[in-house]
Amino acid sequence: MLELLAICFIGLLGGVAVGLQAPMGGIMGQRVGGAAASVIIHAGGLIASLALLFARKGEQISEWRTIPWYMLVSGVFGLILYLTITQTLPKLGATSAVLLIIVGQLMAGMVIDHFGLFNLPIRSIDLSRALAAMLLISGAYLMVR
Repeated sequence: MLELLAICFIGLLGGVAVGLQAPMGGIMGQRVGGAAASVIIHAGGLIASLALLFARKGEQISEWRTIPWYMLVSGVFGLILYLTITQTLPKLGATSAVLLIIVGQLMAGMVIDHFGLFNLPIRSIDLSRALAAMLLISGAYLMVR
């Protein structure tokens, strides 16, 4: 049980990171442009990632050649994220912009789970998961309107 709580805390920490990064990236994108903001943010992330990789003695970086090509270009999703935030943030505000990101993540996650994409375990969309998604989408609608 303690391990589950720790994993949930880590997941919430990731959510806080997205919740902070999204409006910061959106504001930056308004000032310098969406693509420029993405470059600045990803450059900072690259520096932090390289420092962590160095501290972890390289992990298994030499295995990068075994990664499927589509995973090697997944950074394009970061660019898409910042381009969308620069559009949604000034029109809808931080809460709605972040909420739409979360709903999009939920929908993508449910499809990935349902079909077991990327060799992940299959977790079919059952009635309770569908109802939970509908509640979140309903909440998103109430928040955005």
